[in-house]
Amino acid sequence: MVLDHKGHRERLKNRFRKTGLNGFEPHNVLELILFYSIPRRDTNLIAHRLINTFGSFDRVLEADYEDLCRVEGVGKNTATLLKLMLESYRYYQQERDREVFVASSTSATKKFAVSCFVGESREVFYLFCLDSSLRLINRVKVSEGGVSSTPLSVRRVVEIATQNKASAVIMAHNHPSGDVMASASDILATKRMFKALEMIDVELLDHIIVAGNRSISLADAGIIQDAKNS
Repeated sequence: MVLDHKGHRERLKNRFRKTGLNGFEPHNVLELILFYSIPRRDTNLIAHRLINTFGSFDRVLEADYEDLCRVEGVGKNTATLLKLMLESYRYYQQERDREVFVASSTSATKKFAVSCFVGESREVFYLFCLDSSLRLINRVKVSEGGVSSTPLSVRRVVEIATQNKASAVIMAHNHPSGDVMASASDILATKRMFKALEMIDVELLDHIIVAGNRSISLADAGIIQDAKNS
């Protein structure tokens, strides 16, 4: 039984080396990942248990660390590895995009913003600091809250813009609920932030709201122009 189990691991690894993850079932992908945190046990059963508990591969990676640890057979090392998988992808995506990101169009800005919230289950607020050519100087996480709200400090945003010597900034935050529409508080915060940044001669170009793969621009919705006119 031990030899057969070792043989299965090697076959799965060799299959991945030859074809990548093409044709892999979700539980096979998890099984392969778990090889590196569970060296001596059969990971197939644990992989199925994870899928059954959370519903799908993506939801396994998005699950909270504490919830992962509650699944039978999943210890601290395995839960950490699973969280690392998603965080590594998010980090890779952000690093790749930030090297080429220029806020030259709404579509480019929305694409970059969406990449910042991959797999994010809590509401997070980012500030994109831009130079005079609209190239990214820095992307700063301003605040992080619960599943439905995040505290937003005008003073903190002004400090970040000043520290990064930004000529312009873009606000971005996510709606983990899946509703991409701007709330009344989103609109009010945008207008307040526009006025505060105007006082230090920094232009607020846009406020992007992200929900999964969807996003909206409050500049396109006329909110930024309303702030200029008020």
